[in-house]
Amino acid sequence: MSHHELSYPKKVQVNDITVRDGFQHEEIFIPTDAKLYYAEELILCGIRHVEVTNFGNPALMPQFKDADEVMKRLRDSKRLSRAGINWNDITLTVITIRERSVDRAIAARKEGWGPDRILMMVSTDEEHHFANSGTTLPDYWAEAKRCIEKAKDVGIKMCGTVSTIWGSPISGPTQLEEAVEFTKRWLEIGAADIEHADHDGSAPPNQVYKYFSMIMSELPDPSLHIAHFHVTRGWGTANVLAALQAGIEIFEGTLGGLGGQPANFIDRVPVGGTGEYYYIDPNVVGLQNIEDMVVMMDEMGIETGIDVDRLLNLGKLMEKTIGRRLRSEAILNRRIPKTPREEYKRKGLVALKQKLGEAPGQKFPADWPEKSGYKLPSK
Repeated sequence: MSHHELSYPKKVQVNDITVRDGFQHEEIFIPTDAKLYYAEELILCGIRHVEVTNFGNPALMPQFKDADEVMKRLRDSKRLSRAGINWNDITLTVITIRERSVDRAIAARKEGWGPDRILMMVSTDEEHHFANSGTTLPDYWAEAKRCIEKAKDVGIKMCGTVSTIWGSPISGPTQLEEAVEFTKRWLEIGAADIEHADHDGSAPPNQVYKYFSMIMSELPDPSLHIAHFHVTRGWGTANVLAALQAGIEIFEGTLGGLGGQPANFIDRVPVGGTGEYYYIDPNVVGLQNIEDMVVMMDEMGIETGIDVDRLLNLGKLMEKTIGRRLRSEAILNRRIPKTPREEYKRKGLVALKQKLGEAPGQKFPADWPEKSGYKLPSK
């Protein structure tokens, strides 16, 4: 590879978490039919790993009061069946922060419609962890170990999330080394993969590169590591690039950059959610938007397996569903053109060059040397 080129993987896996993580922040109930439609379409776009819903307490998160119905209807989708989708190629994930939710996932799996993968979450900052889960870290680790063991018995994989890697919205700065240790602990108790999460947009790109370089140095199996970025300061795609340069090959995002903390209102009714938001304005937060990320990767020559144009069309539809302009620029400006755009050419260039005695394609005066001889002056 030329020293002028960036170093990054040429093939990556892009997971979508719109229908769960994206919708959890919305203060309107997203209709079940819409959730099903977007989950189906994401799969039809070529995405093979989809986070579908949350099996947590619907009293706190009524956005997911239809969790069972969404999962059952998706498993039984006639659209996907007609399209020849093989469920052996698809991974459906459900969030199960506590053991009761894990038990619910296990029961659903035994009935034939449950998830392939579930997710539990720890934060290196115990105050942040307590705010999210209501437990101490030692107590939660013991719970997670139990859950992994019984989930394995029915063929469900566990993803272990490590949060507050780059800082905590509650306690402030954290140590990267501690997040590496947490990652090892998850793998040691049987987690199948790790979601490395910047849950409030605290991570600048240089620290993203540093952390993932540490991870790949200690645990150099890219199939274990998933990069998860929130975008509260506009660093999302810069962080994706930094993670790519560190060798990370699995990323996740949401259509339009939807997402954030579970909403405190649904259809104008106050609900439990997660209490006070960590953000000054909860309407301008979100996750890495999947459209811009995939278009950037496509332009970089990175294979994603995703139908980019279909994904961009889906992102445009999502703005109609949500009812506001979202955070993707790519749905407006689309992909970079690869062929001449005749409609934008101004008339008269060919005739003017002929009049001036210039050859077609000539870009410098005829009496100039073929190559510039310019050199920086000596200091």
